[in-house]
Amino acid sequence: MTNEAIFDKVKEILIDQFDLEDSEVELTTNMADDIDADSLDLFEVLNRVEDEFDIKLEVADDITTVQDLVNKIAAALA
Repeated sequence: MTNEAIFDKVKEILIDQFDLEDSEVELTTNMADDIDADSLDLFEVLNRVEDEFDIKLEVADDITTVQDLVNKIAAALA
């Protein structure tokens, strides 16, 4: 799966989870600063990502941007 395809799925999840507009989610979007996601929000996003991609991810403090999340998913799928 390409990073672009991963990003598209992550974007769908974030738009649904946080009631965002399509234009509000980019690879550079900061989870805390731009979408106001707290640790519980991030945990819920990770659960949805795990279900969507059928992978297991560790809750990590190093996921600060959408790009970080896409990279973690790509690594787990590799």
